[in-house]
Amino acid sequence: MNNTSNKRYYSPQFSALAAVSVRRVAWALNVSMPAAVDHIVRLLPRLGGSEKVCLSCKDKTKCGLCIFCAPPRTQEVTDLMAGVEI
Repeated sequence: MNNTSNKRYYSPQFSALAAVSVRRVAWALNVSMPAAVDHIVRLLPRLGGSEKVCLSCKDKTKCGLCIFCAPPRTQEVTDLMAGVEI
């Protein structure tokens, strides 16, 4: 799932914890903060809970864009994590 749309979406203010942490993830990945957030979001289904997220969804018109509807394949996860030590 590689949506490279230029459309801007609503972006809430980050807490200090989130902003500092995302900045550091961005440095580790050598990418921008928005790209780091994209990486983090793409990895969320690996934490579990996809079924609950889908059952709780209030906008079924966006399933084609949602990472929980089509979690990344193992190779995509490997590619996202390449070079990142956790």
